[in-house]
Amino acid sequence: MDPDFHFDAVSSDEETVAVEEGAKKQSPWEFSSFSVSVADEHVRRRTTSVDAKISKALQQRPVSLPDDEDDDDEEEPKEEEEVLSADESTKKENHKSRKPDGKNTSGGAGAFFASSEGASFHANSFIELNLSRPLLRACEALGYHKPTPIQAACIPLALTGRDICGSAITGSGKTAAFTLPVLERLLFRPKRVSAIRVLILTPTRELAAQVHSMIEKLAQFTDVRCCLVVGGLPTKMQEAALRSMPDIVVATPGRIIDHLWNSVSVGLEDLAVLILDEADRLLELGFSAEIHELIRLCPKRRQTLLFSATMTEEVDQLVKLSLNKPVRLQADPSARRPATLTEEVVRIRRMREVNQEAVLLALCSKTFMQKVIIFSGTKQAAHRLKIIFGLAGMKAAELHGNLTQAQRLDALELFRRQEVDFLIATDVAARGLDIVGVQTVINFACPRDDKSYVHRVGRTARAGREGYAVTFVTDDDRSLLKAIAKKAGSKLKSRIVAEKSIAEWSQLIEQMEDQISTVLQEEREERALRKAEMEATKAENMIAHKEEIFSRPKRTWFATEKEKKLLAKAAKESLEKNQNGQKEVISAQQAEELKLKEKRKREREKNLPRKKRRRLEAAREILENEEEDNNEDQETGGGKKGKTGISLVDVAYRRAKSVKAIQKAHEGGKILKNSGKRANQPSQKNQTRKEEMLELFHNDMGERKQSHTSKRSNNASSRRKSKSSFKSKSRYKRRK
Repeated sequence: MDPDFHFDAVSSDEETVAVEEGAKKQSPWEFSSFSVSVADEHVRRRTTSVDAKISKALQQRPVSLPDDEDDDDEEEPKEEEEVLSADESTKKENHKSRKPDGKNTSGGAGAFFASSEGASFHANSFIELNLSRPLLRACEALGYHKPTPIQAACIPLALTGRDICGSAITGSGKTAAFTLPVLERLLFRPKRVSAIRVLILTPTRELAAQVHSMIEKLAQFTDVRCCLVVGGLPTKMQEAALRSMPDIVVATPGRIIDHLWNSVSVGLEDLAVLILDEADRLLELGFSAEIHELIRLCPKRRQTLLFSATMTEEVDQLVKLSLNKPVRLQADPSARRPATLTEEVVRIRRMREVNQEAVLLALCSKTFMQKVIIFSGTKQAAHRLKIIFGLAGMKAAELHGNLTQAQRLDALELFRRQEVDFLIATDVAARGLDIVGVQTVINFACPRDDKSYVHRVGRTARAGREGYAVTFVTDDDRSLLKAIAKKAGSKLKSRIVAEKSIAEWSQLIEQMEDQISTVLQEEREERALRKAEMEATKAENMIAHKEEIFSRPKRTWFATEKEKKLLAKAAKESLEKNQNGQKEVISAQQAEELKLKEKRKREREKNLPRKKRRRLEAAREILENEEEDNNEDQETGGGKKGKTGISLVDVAYRRAKSVKAIQKAHEGGKILKNSGKRANQPSQKNQTRKEEMLELFHNDMGERKQSHTSKRSNNASSRRKSKSSFKSKSRYKRRK
């Protein structure tokens, strides 16, 4: 046996007992170990928590809750026949397309992907996957006995160094599928040379913390070191951790690029494995450019693993860009949703949309009372629901982007420990989070597409457990949910909530409005005070440490906030064009390339002489006027489509050259005859706006040039006189 895998001398019975005790105690997710406590943060910032404000409001004015008696008019869930059930034809097609062992059935990309023949999706134990004893011991300590299909297929292939594009339903163990082979390879690394050998990229901070915790648990009996690099945590500590060269780095794209550009002695020269978790989310708005930049910084000779529950066309483009003959593994691709998941719909009529919060409270107070994740559409809505739940005496935590990183991780930890019954979150919590025991997912805001729906409801009914998914549907969202149900293969049932309970909670929320506004007003005051204190502290630091601050090297950024907004706007416009059926669709990366190209042209214009630059500006104005005229003509139906394929700057250059040639011809007297005809032309034919603008522009430029040439000649003559007089004086002095 390899000396690296030496264990302490204990009997097999003692080791088995220890493993069984560890399996009961250990959990793969511990979010509280990554940040400071929220209480210390509030003390340092001189603020109070939302729960403290809610309790203060309740002391001033208690709330009388409705009775908990069961209502007779609440009905059992039933199938809604007219909407929301998947088509039988779709089910038959899915059944036909399903093949045994979950092998890839797509034929369009067969030329690019390597064959997955020989890959087995079945294994009775982790011992069959040829893992070392430290990893087997960690799996037993975590209670993992039999590999899932994606683990059984991925681990042997990843150990051979193959590139893999893996896809499986939510809750199928994709994190362990790429972590175990990576740890197995790192056990045989050259230990004398410290280097960053594995980089794992995730779209959200919480998912990165979860993956880091999972790696720490699986590597607890090895000497492999792992580092977490995400936003919201101290930068200096992360820099020190990266300089120590950990074996594995789990990061979000923006923060790792910041360290690669600005931290000293941090690089990816020795990287051996690149892993992209939730790849489709990484390529959405704001992430595409960062991912392509990180791929450029990584060595070409590396292993790349790409995992996601949903694959899109952009993911296929990334696969062709960064993977080398990958193996595509799809574990049960037709089962987009777990079989143990019960999906229901609560219909919100148009006249009762104002009572949507009352419907939610009625459900959570009597039907779904524990281990519930509620997805809201916006951060403000999530915060309002948190206040309402607190005033109603329900234990809830919130998770969204307006919280600090410590507060976000603390909310997950409270929900994991079951100290709160409800987690009110935005789509930040929709990807990858695996919290054991989640019984119900409530979509308070209807998801916008089938991918969001699949990932949201995937937080429950994981690993064979049962779960419920309840979606609130307004009349505007009805057709959208039809399409989602058809794509996801869902069979939704309708749930009717008791009218009496809704009326009571609606009346109670109206009574709470004053308390809600009081809590929000206190938060606004604290926020303004905190901002003023930060400005004062910043001014004091600038006065006291001015030399030290200015002596630091300036940090460079991959993209400024303005550039990020432009990229997001361009990607959003392209998405809207795609939805409208137009052909001109560009990705965020293409939008960035166009923006950089335009920026270079602008820089070239800055280096031009002043005259040419002014001519270009004038020509650009003429072109803008032409475009406006063309748009007006097209709206009225009488315009013609303009030519495409030539950039604005190129056309401006051509116009400037033509104007210059016409002026030279006028000065040389070559087109005097034609000028007379042009002068009489307006009387014969009505001029268009374009011709009028060009004529005014030519006349104005000619007058300016004549005045400029006369002034230049006068200045030159005066200079010659002064120069000659100066020479004569100097000669006169020399002769003396």
